[in-house]
Amino acid sequence: MTNEQSTAERSDQAAVIAFLADPSSYAGVSRVDRFETHGNLVFLAGAEAWKIKRAVRFPYMDFSTLEKRRAACAREMEVNRRLAPDLYLGCMPITRSVDGRLAFGSNGAIAEWAVHMRRFHQSALLSNIAATEGIAADLAKTVADTVFDSHRGAQCVNSASGAARIGELLASICSSLARSDAFASKDTGEFSRDAQSQLSRAAATLDRRAEAGLVRRCHGDLHLGNIVQWQGRPVLFDAIEFDEKIATVDTLYDLAFLFMDLDRHGQARAANVVLNRYLWRSQDDLDLMGLQTLPLFLGLRAGVRAMVTIDRAAQEDREAAEEDRESARTYLRAALGYLAPNPPQLIAIGGLSGTGKTTLAAALAPGLDPAPGAVHLRSDLERKALFGVAETVRLPAQAYSVEASSTVYEALCRKARIALTAGQSVVVDAVHSTLDERSAIEAVASDLGVRFRGLWLTAAGKELAARVAARRNDASDATPEFVARQLTWDTGTLSSAWATLDAGSGTDETLRRAIIVLGSAPHRPETANNRGEAP
Repeated sequence: MTNEQSTAERSDQAAVIAFLADPSSYAGVSRVDRFETHGNLVFLAGAEAWKIKRAVRFPYMDFSTLEKRRAACAREMEVNRRLAPDLYLGCMPITRSVDGRLAFGSNGAIAEWAVHMRRFHQSALLSNIAATEGIAADLAKTVADTVFDSHRGAQCVNSASGAARIGELLASICSSLARSDAFASKDTGEFSRDAQSQLSRAAATLDRRAEAGLVRRCHGDLHLGNIVQWQGRPVLFDAIEFDEKIATVDTLYDLAFLFMDLDRHGQARAANVVLNRYLWRSQDDLDLMGLQTLPLFLGLRAGVRAMVTIDRAAQEDREAAEEDRESARTYLRAALGYLAPNPPQLIAIGGLSGTGKTTLAAALAPGLDPAPGAVHLRSDLERKALFGVAETVRLPAQAYSVEASSTVYEALCRKARIALTAGQSVVVDAVHSTLDERSAIEAVASDLGVRFRGLWLTAAGKELAARVAARRNDASDATPEFVARQLTWDTGTLSSAWATLDAGSGTDETLRRAIIVLGSAPHRPETANNRGEAP
């Protein structure tokens, strides 16, 4: 890993850095806060932020000349104004007058280029929210919506081979990791072998997605530190500007960075909410099929994080450098875990309205391997998608006809089959009131040779009616009157694959009982700092 920087460039940038760090360089500012990455320096002064590129050159990033830094600043403005128009104000030269003084945009020789931005509170970064209070379900949903909309609006890039693109990226990452003395050769060798194996497994899917236009000019660096709560909504910023190849990727590879970062921040529940919200917004079987790529994509994203963390360590003092070297090794260990996922399983949850099927499904899904947890298929949401309405729009009675319900259950089985074939666990949340409905979902698991378990939830009729009456802003259209009719149904005999759970004692107790029945605790327990709420 090389970082070439001439003595002249170092000297010139040192003067600019001192200028930007000096409060007297700004009007009415008494303090300047400074943040650094391996490629950028950011100075926060008053209500504004100024960002310059380090005069560095890495194999994947070259800011070694003033002209290259100017071009990078201009490109940063261009790509980020689509995503965060309120944050990016302009590209500004820092000039040197004949007497040697530096100034913003005045006459004189250009000493450096800076991106001029609005300042936001650091506490509003999702990385800080994750570390302090956790990413709640509602916030995770809006993040998913924001990312989905960014992908829908991104430029499609004609590409015959999605696998070839990822293969080039993989080769570059493997080469960089192998050159570093921070990693054991056994680990880098394992990373290379497992990643190549996952690439071979997913190659046909990658090519199919590329042919369908799912390789796009994306954000490219979609971790929590590049998402901010701005004026009440999440905003993506600091998209990749220095390499179009790095940023022109499969949309799921873009999303995988967010999954990986949420997982590493102990926010498995939020990652699972993002996954399932994105899939529901998409309604595209190619995204379900694309789940086959996630072990590879998550492993690559963690590998990239290991690589850039090592680059940052080279710019720091000994103590900070060693901390970053250990952090890089942790990322590589995480990458190895993503690249060797456990096999998927299928869990079906049934019971009358109000038994807590959706709450239990949402609590179980994040902990089921592989990351970022199980695909949660909910009949209420599938029905809304079938009729082309938003999730909280109440449907008319005919939407619940025998024919319509049959179509919904067929969609649940079809989607479960696609996701399981791709290697992702699935939780199907539906009433499953008939023997045929339960047999159909069991058959999906049997056909594919995956583990199946059914959970049938029960509770007293009065409790069910009270729970349904208390719902607000929910996809379910059930009413207390409908619950009363359900209580008269003959649901038949459960097969041995189904276990009955009393769900009348609260959600925590129901979850505890479900985990006992399933035979194991969630595979990926969340860390203590995760205070995200169950959906």
